Amino acid sequence: EFNYMILQAYDFLELNRRYGCVLQMGGSDQWGNIVNGIDLTRRVLDHEIYGLTSPLLTTADGRKMGKSADGAIWLDSEMCSPYQFWQFWRNTMDADVGRFLRLYTELPLDECNRLGALAGSEINEAKIILANEVTTLLHGAEAAQAAEATAREVFEKGGIGDDLPTLDLSRADVADGISVVQLIVRAGLAKSGKEAKRLIAENGARLDDAPLTDAGLVLDADALSSPIKLSAGRKRHALVKLTD
Repeated sequence: EFNYMILQAYDFLELNRRYGCVLQMGGSDQWGNIVNGIDLTRRVLDHEIYGLTSPLLTTADGRKMGKSADGAIWLDSEMCSPYQFWQFWRNTMDADVGRFLRLYTELPLDECNRLGALAGSEINEAKIILANEVTTLLHGAEAAQAAEATAREVFEKGGIGDDLPTLDLSRADVADGISVVQLIVRAGLAKSGKEAKRLIAENGARLDDAPLTDAGLVLDADALSSPIKLSAGRKRHALVKLTD
């Protein structure tokens, strides 16, 4: 942590020296690091530079929305598909709905307040509006509509939506069979084989909506002749299919 502050301060110094950068922006938790850079640059180059911080975005339970707290949501569709992006906002905590509507959508404030005040099952419709509005701003209305349709197909009908995150495998990938643990990791439903095995052991994994209880299960090309759906809990799903 000590080295982090030094490196960030030196980074600000070099940005000013090489590129004339005079302003560093960040969350309020970066204030000390930014001030160190301002002080270092003044001492070394005798240049006046500035810092600008904004309040941290946190959820209702106090968690920071950022990478270090596993709360990051990527804007790049290569890192986070429109469906995953939509699902992130759909899964917002009830207490955050009104605030997120005010922060991240262009809806009138009165409408944001009305939606945020809903309770019970009605708050779920407010979450769908939040997800649609934010996804439309980033990916367009068509992507938002496709994500909502996929979510309804998966969660309300138990089907397989067209917009689910998909893991494409070649026949070479499964020539010797591929374990379900590998599939869970490669589909992005677990970060490691250990986490995938724990998910299975705790009855949190499903294969085509049926409980997945065998961590040693190996699937071959015949088993994957039709797309399969893997699930981690009730809210995270992915398709696995052969591409040739």
